[in-house]
This record gives sequence, structure tokens and C-alpha cells, in this order.
Amino acid sequence: MKDFLQRRSFLKVSALLGSALGIPAISHAKTTIDEQIERAANVPKAQGKSVIGLRSEPIQQVRIGFIGVGNRGSGHVKLVHACGSKAKIVAVSDIRETVTNKTKEWLESKGVKDVAYYSGKADAWKEMVKRDDLDLVIIATPWEDHVPMAVYTMQQGKHAAVEVPAAYTLEDCWKLVNTAEQTQRNCIMLENVCYGDEELWMLNMAHQGVFGTLTYAECGYIHDLRELLFSKDAYYNMWRIRHNQKRDGNLYPTHGLGPVAQYMDIDRGDRFNYLVSMSSPEASLSEDSGVMTDPSNEFHNKKGFKHGDMNNTLIKTQLGRTILLQHDVVTARPYNRINMLAGTKAFHVGYPSRMTIKGKDSHKFLKDEEYKALKEQYKHPIWAKMKDEIERNGGHGGMDFVMLYRLIDCLNRGMPLDMDVYDAASWSAVTPLSEMSIKGGSAPVKFPDFTRGRWKEARQLGMLAQL
Repeated sequence: MKDFLQRRSFLKVSALLGSALGIPAISHAKTTIDEQIERAANVPKAQGKSVIGLRSEPIQQVRIGFIGVGNRGSGHVKLVHACGSKAKIVAVSDIRETVTNKTKEWLESKGVKDVAYYSGKADAWKEMVKRDDLDLVIIATPWEDHVPMAVYTMQQGKHAAVEVPAAYTLEDCWKLVNTAEQTQRNCIMLENVCYGDEELWMLNMAHQGVFGTLTYAECGYIHDLRELLFSKDAYYNMWRIRHNQKRDGNLYPTHGLGPVAQYMDIDRGDRFNYLVSMSSPEASLSEDSGVMTDPSNEFHNKKGFKHGDMNNTLIKTQLGRTILLQHDVVTARPYNRINMLAGTKAFHVGYPSRMTIKGKDSHKFLKDEEYKALKEQYKHPIWAKMKDEIERNGGHGGMDFVMLYRLIDCLNRGMPLDMDVYDAASWSAVTPLSEMSIKGGSAPVKFPDFTRGRWKEARQLGMLAQL
């Protein structure tokens, strides 16, 4: 760590000297990895005012447009429809007409016929976003399209809800923050796991002191996606495997990290300070491509994927807590988000969910009856209040429906959204920062402060304060 700080100090002095002598800044393309790491934490001057606690006028019926309905987006359409009169589906856009036609058929089968459809060209979505009868645009497209679409949406005066991760470069994280502050529009990342039954139960316990002082957590995204990655149909233009081909880092951090960030009040009293990251060797995708039976697949017998089979990223917060974050989408391992949380009074680990409590036998997890009693005592009220609707509409066990219902309900009532653009930027920033760390030999990389100092302000999450 000492060498790291000395190296950073040298670079800082060099940069200041260059500025004093009138030497122009080195272009991003020519910077060394040390210089990129040094500049990662830079905070640009604000171009608008903070959107912490942003409220908009209540919208009795939220008018919604969708960009991307081929995979994840098609589920969003169905769940928004399930919200009834709280929302109205106004327009749908996808580059593929076959996909918009499929959505049209489904909506019309439900009696929804006054919807406009946009497709057939790359910028058809822009025509939709320009409409003056939209309040919210839901974006479920390949990762590289998230920021241009969300930025344009806010610039057109609409709120933006964007799939995970919201961005995968630091520049794009700042674009989201700056545009939200300039336009005073919401930009929420659709992190559904924050609305899971287990996660909201743990959030309640963490904030009601059951865990005591929080000290560390482990989380991740462990999901064998090889069949989907190599499929020519699962992801448009096979966009997801292309990221594994070209990049090494934690490419999909937010499912595991989002709930942990909320347990720990990240950007609400604590913040991510720095991370270190390292990856294992890459083997699974190269080996699987060699036994692929379809020679027409462009990834047939392809070698040299950059992304290691397992990425481990260790985050240190400003208050000294640690978070181990894992990413593995290519190993024959059962699905797991880990969801481990430790404090001075209790410990939890997921998959399956188990707990220990101080004062009990810490060498054994709680007995079934003790666990069930704790689950009932701290169960989040929204899962009890909406039990029938959740069971009827589902979506990853119900979390998808709760997420979209809450988004729409907050806009109906003119309340701040449960998550804001600072959450979207802080959680998504793990991807580019982990890439930098790996390129720098697992060097520590500082997080930028997207809140520009307001992370120190304690503020309660909407899911705990306003139901």
C-alpha cells in the first residue's frame, strides 16, 4: 500500500508540474494504466444541482415507453401491465420488428391496442423518446446502449429507468450523474435483487440493529451462462459474450453488491473508498468453444477470451468495512449471490439462507423454528402487503414485480425513488475500476465520489421509510 501511495504522489506532482508549465493533458488513449488509476477518483465540477431526495409532481397514471423488448424488456412490459391503472403503456421500441410485433400481439391479447411501435432502424428509439406523452422510459438493451439512451431520455424531459449495470465506463457514470443533475430528472438502475424477500428482510434487520455494527460482507454473481453466451438467439448480436472476449474485470457487479450497499448505507453515511481486483485464468469459454458442434457460430473454436473464469474484487469503504465481490458466469457451479453479512451481533449467509446470533451457539446456525421466528419478526411489510399480487405476477420470485410496482407508485405519489443516479453510478463503477486494477497488477484504485461530498449525510432508504 505504501508503494502504491508513493507512486500516486509522484504522478500527482508530475501532473501539477505539467499544468504549471502549460503542458496539455495526455489524451485518454495514450495514458498509462498508472495515470488512469491516478485520475479515476477525479470529481468534475457540478453542472447542475444534486438530485438527492428528488421529488417530481405526482403523476396519477405514469405514461411509459420501452426501449428493448426482446429479452428482459418483454418481462417488464408484462409486469407494468399488471400494475393496472397506475401506469399506461404508450410506446414500445426495438430495432427488430419481429420483437415489437411479438409484444404487440401479447398486449393486444390483453386488450391493450392504443400503443405506438418503433422499429426497423438503429435510432428508432429516439423517435419514441421525443414523444410529448411519456413520463418514464424503461431501457433494457445491451450494456453499451444504456447511457446514450438514458442521457437522451433525461434530456427530453423524461425519467429514465435503466437495466443493470447502468454504465461500464467512468466517463459514462459521470454522464448519468451530470445529466440527472442538469435536467432534474430521475435516473434509476433497475436492480431487482434489492427488492427480494430475503434481501429486504436483511435490510430491515441491518437497520434495526440485529446485526450490531456491520464489519464485512461477501456477495457476487455466480451463474453458469455458457449456453446463453454461445447462443446466437439469447442476446441480440451475441453482445454479452463479446464483453467476455475483450474485457477482464467484474462485468456484472450489481446483483450481489446492490443489497449489500443498502445494508451498509453506501452514499448515505458511508461510501466505497477503493478496490483491488484479480481474475483467475480463462479456460471455460475457450474449451467449450472447441467442442461446439455448430461451425457457423462465429465463436466456434475461438480462443483467447480475456475475462478470467472467476473475478475477485475486494472493496474497502470509508468507514473501514470490507466487501468481497465475485463474478463467475462460466463454471459448472450452482447459482449463488452469496449474500453474506457480518456484524458484531449476528451473521447471515445465503444459498441457502442461514443465520447465527450472538448469545446462541455460534458454532451452529439457528434451528428452523428460531430462524422462522426471526424471518416473521423482521419480514419486510411490502411482501406481506402485496403477497397475492407478488404470487400472481412473479418475476424472479416476485422481486421484479415489487421493483416496478414501487417505481411506478413513487412516481404516482411524487415521492423520491428508492434508488437514485448516485447508486447507479457507484455500483456500476466497480466494472471499470476493477479492469484498471487488474491491468495495474491488482493495484488499489480509488472510487470517485459521485455525490460530491453528500455521502456523509445520513438518509433513510425509501423502502424503509415510505411505503
